Amino acid sequence: MKKKKKKSKMPILLLLILLIGGIIGLCIFVKKPTASPEDTLKTYMGYILDKNYEKMYELVSGQTKEKVEKDTYLARNKNIYEGIEISDLQINLIKTNKKEERAEVIYQVTMQTIAGEINFSNTSYFVKGEGDTYYLDWSSKDIFPELEDDYKVRVETLEADRGKILDRNGVILAGKQTASQVGFVHGKMDQETKEQDIEKVAQLLDITAQTIENSLSASYVTDDTFVPLRTIRKSEQSLKNQLLEIKGIKIIDTEERIYPFGEATSQLLGYVQGISAEELESKKQEGYDEHSILGKSGLEKAYEERLRERSGAEIYIVNSNNEKTKTLAKKEAKQGEDIKLTIDSKLQQALYEQFQKDKSAQVAINPKTGEVLALVSTPTFDSNDFSLGMTTNTWNRLSESEEKPLFNRYLASYAPGSSIKPVIGAIGLNLASFTETENFGASGTKWQKDSSWGDFYISTLTTYTQDANLQNALIYSDNIYFAKAALKIGAENLVKSLKNLGFKEKIEFVQDMNESSYANGDTITSERQLANSGYGQAEMLVNPIHIAMIYSSFVNEGDMIMPYLEYKENNTPTYYKKQVFTKEVANSIQQDLLQVVENPNGTAHSVKTEGLQIAGKTGTAEIKASKEDTQGTELGWFNSFALNKDVLIVSMVEDVKQRGGSHYLLEKIKTVYETMQ
Repeated sequence: MKKKKKKSKMPILLLLILLIGGIIGLCIFVKKPTASPEDTLKTYMGYILDKNYEKMYELVSGQTKEKVEKDTYLARNKNIYEGIEISDLQINLIKTNKKEERAEVIYQVTMQTIAGEINFSNTSYFVKGEGDTYYLDWSSKDIFPELEDDYKVRVETLEADRGKILDRNGVILAGKQTASQVGFVHGKMDQETKEQDIEKVAQLLDITAQTIENSLSASYVTDDTFVPLRTIRKSEQSLKNQLLEIKGIKIIDTEERIYPFGEATSQLLGYVQGISAEELESKKQEGYDEHSILGKSGLEKAYEERLRERSGAEIYIVNSNNEKTKTLAKKEAKQGEDIKLTIDSKLQQALYEQFQKDKSAQVAINPKTGEVLALVSTPTFDSNDFSLGMTTNTWNRLSESEEKPLFNRYLASYAPGSSIKPVIGAIGLNLASFTETENFGASGTKWQKDSSWGDFYISTLTTYTQDANLQNALIYSDNIYFAKAALKIGAENLVKSLKNLGFKEKIEFVQDMNESSYANGDTITSERQLANSGYGQAEMLVNPIHIAMIYSSFVNEGDMIMPYLEYKENNTPTYYKKQVFTKEVANSIQQDLLQVVENPNGTAHSVKTEGLQIAGKTGTAEIKASKEDTQGTELGWFNSFALNKDVLIVSMVEDVKQRGGSHYLLEKIKTVYETMQ
């Protein structure tokens, strides 16, 4: 029998030896990862942008931690870096010098701040710690090389003002003025009548008692603290007197954006308010911040880019004596641009005062130059309520009112009624559809073309014995004549002519205004619609500014002026369209409109004013919910111009039924003209 061979244990032993040797070798040759001074610097600087000051502190040396308390370190870095609003921090390594356990790194820093770019060369020092990792031997010089530990970094805002809005004579329409800030001094309130006093102040300031109580209970309030409640206009002396009778009330001066003419200019100027979070999100790249105000409506919004101020800032270092030692960055403030308008504040105020209780639109222009002299929409709001601080009660009244004070009527469009008749007459003469002296024949107060119209008739209010020609039809405001005139012109020609005048066309203006329209669709679809369109009914709508442009052609020998709002010295007139009517036609209509005022039978004779040569046309438009509506309302119009005063006024008032129709406007406009004497 053969002996079995024993299996050798050598291979297993050899394997174990090799494995143990490999592990020992790894332990010998693989060290714990280390951070070079350059790596530590890059990591440290990265934490600055992350605002991770705790992590920054972990990278400073033990010697630093012995010298500088953690809270002191954290506060100093946080206050400086966040105070200067650092962003886009970049470093460029230049040179590293190592000597035993220490190293110095020379580098270039570039950063963006609230005051612009800061760049500098710096040297930071590092010491080797555990595992050969380098730690920053920190001092204040690592923030800025000129910054000693007992020095401070200051950030000073350089203020700028929003541009003023001025009228044509330099009168301020919107600008920085002194207002009055009302508040309680908590410790001076009468504790026995505190509750009643709060209620009384709430009523006077149109805010809630809860709002006042919340303000007074804020954590920062002490007995000596002035707690602001609301800002009011400096001129509200009666209100201030009532408030000062209440113990603890204090009123101080403050500078705010003020609109001296209040409601008279509010729809035109609009208002400013603090920027919202949503607005800031979209405008931050344009230089706005959470403290910015911006125009929210009207010309404040339209001219925002030019009116807005750009505040500046200076970042500098001061020594222990609070003396400036170094300016690190400075961005100069930029004042907002002042904008001078063509508006005549006296005329603006006069029109507002006459129509402030009406739902109306008022437009005044110089028909020869295109300068807009007044734009008024009533009822309205007060821009100061928005800029000084809108109360909930005031907002609710404005937003819930059936009279729509937030709605701008001079930008809307309305049925023109008889105020369109001069335009229809001019179109007919221009096309030679009829002559000025052509007699259309008497038709009484009720007329239809033929029996095909069924029960549809055109009616007019006044009959007259003179020929039914264009001048008499304008003097007496004869609906039947202009229904016939429209039929003579024809739907296709009328549409073409109205388009040539700017109907169905977007007209460029500082504020967006509605288009004028001759029909809901593209064409006038029936004889009845055509006949009704001849005297401003059916589906015809006009914008007040646009109709002022059309009427300007009767002053400018057939040329339609282009209106503008920004004042220009010795400006050459610009025309929206030239020769929309021939010179002869325009002058003929002008003379007819003079007779509407001069002739004792003219519908606007009561506006005749000594010393003024006024021409114009009244108009009353029926507004019905349906054909069967017998309760509808009426719009009143009076479009006029004073030839010897270079002013053209378009005036529209809603709800004139039972108030004299368009005649309701005449005495009011006459009063306005008299203020120009």
